[in-house]
Amino acid sequence: MPTCEWCDSENARYSNNTVFWELPDGTKTVGITDTPCVCCDACGMEYQTEETVKEIEDQLFLINTKQLEKQLSYVELMEKPRLLKRNYFDFTS
Repeated sequence: MPTCEWCDSENARYSNNTVFWELPDGTKTVGITDTPCVCCDACGMEYQTEETVKEIEDQLFLINTKQLEKQLSYVELMEKPRLLKRNYFDFTS
């Protein structure tokens, strides 16, 4: 069981939710359903882990977003073919 990053409660759990993400070029937003998240029963927060945020941002940077649906599932997004093998502009790793 995860600990809530907002209130430090141990009453958090892994779940899925829908998020809305702005594309890297700022042209539109997409709804991503069934996105992994942490839900805290103590404070009510629902949020994505840093790892999930990075996965989404990298994928949106590496795929052809011109043909991207307005809404799709997390799994569908991650299965989109990439134009590059990895994010060569990410210098954090």
